Amino acid sequence: MILITLLALPFVAALLSLLVPKQAKILALVSSALAVLITLYMSMHIAEGALTIAQAWLPDLGIQFALHADGLSCSLSLLTALISFLVFLNLNNKEVPKAASFYSLLLFAQTGLMGVFLASDAMLFYFFWELALIPIYFLSSIWGGENRIKVTFKFFIYTFIGSLMMLAGLIYLGLQTPGADAFSYHALVAVGNSLSNTQQISLFVLFFLAFAIKMPIFPFHTWQPDAYDEAPTSVTIFLSALMVKMGLYAVLRWLMPVLPEGVSYWSNTVIILSIIGILYASIIALQQTNIKRFIAYSSIAHMGLMCAAAFVQNDLALHGVKIQMFMHGINIAGMWLVVSIIENRYHTKDMNALGGIASTMPKLAVAFVIISFANIALPLTNGFVGEFMLFAGIFSSANPSHVLYMVLAGLGVILGAAYTLRMLQKVVFGTASNTQAVKDLSINEWCVLAIVLSLIIALGVYAKPLLTLTSF
Repeated sequence: MILITLLALPFVAALLSLLVPKQAKILALVSSALAVLITLYMSMHIAEGALTIAQAWLPDLGIQFALHADGLSCSLSLLTALISFLVFLNLNNKEVPKAASFYSLLLFAQTGLMGVFLASDAMLFYFFWELALIPIYFLSSIWGGENRIKVTFKFFIYTFIGSLMMLAGLIYLGLQTPGADAFSYHALVAVGNSLSNTQQISLFVLFFLAFAIKMPIFPFHTWQPDAYDEAPTSVTIFLSALMVKMGLYAVLRWLMPVLPEGVSYWSNTVIILSIIGILYASIIALQQTNIKRFIAYSSIAHMGLMCAAAFVQNDLALHGVKIQMFMHGINIAGMWLVVSIIENRYHTKDMNALGGIASTMPKLAVAFVIISFANIALPLTNGFVGEFMLFAGIFSSANPSHVLYMVLAGLGVILGAAYTLRMLQKVVFGTASNTQAVKDLSINEWCVLAIVLSLIIALGVYAKPLLTLTSF
């Protein structure tokens, strides 16, 4: 019942938001707060055994309604619930036309994300994968910026093509395993491992393209900066903190266990593409003046590091990826929350027009600096824990080029510090470019950022609960 409840809460709240539009924000807040409590309860009791549900859904096609929660699923379900709560708490109804529809679509997206992280039937996983995409498309195309139609269409085409490739791969695997549970996790692992090397190598391409687009890694990233720039900030938080994790989660949950020989064959290629993406995105971020596009390229670099670490196939690196997915979600959400406040006050995304925020909004400036330092993995912040594990895992892996990979990825850390400090110098410090009087953080904004800052410091000082959770 717990797993069903996690899916039912946002889904029912989404429907009720349309029926009772004046209560949409309260419904969204209550449902997401309950989801946080439930996922926390699951996380604290996961040592007692994973939760599992499996019921026949479309038995003639071998499809089950099957859910499973282990440590990785719990951590990402908790992240989904927490980020959703922060987004709903931060939203101001007056700033969003047709607010009830906006809340409802975000809640449908939350339902899809929860389903992705809990599904243990591949076709159910695919169903939720698409369910998470559809509301994001409408949110971006209706409430986005001036170029929203063009940008959203590009995003949709990228992800839709990737999804079709994944569907083709799933159908091929399912046809190899007739039965009422042909698409179950265990059935696909068994049939995938029984395939020839050539079959696994070919199928890997179909699946990985779908996941690479979603993360995204170079050269499948071109949709991301435009989408992040044009989408409403709440939607961008969902995209950057949660939806990009779908691709990396799918690699860990489905791709690596099902097609191990394909993973071994393509691993160096994926690592090289990921490292190119780290360096490319970091260099582009150094040149950015648009703060939204700056964060977008920063996110590409971080996801590239996690993807590279995943494919060195080292236990420490894989554990670090699980940790960093959660930590990055918190940090990138914090970055976007700060940017939304800045944009609401100053009505600009140009970093050159934002100098001197420390003198006009000192509370926001302190929060921004702490979140930015966490984003570049400063020790005693949450970003350091997972990133240290990533680099230690890459260095200790059996890959013949492990030292070269670590050095090149390490350049991304240096560049990350450079572009982040450059951004802080332009936006937070220096002479104020905009002299208009603005108010510092409201109570609502301070509450949202206080939660983010508390998580950054608490998990930076004591990360053991998350380390233990993701080890199951």
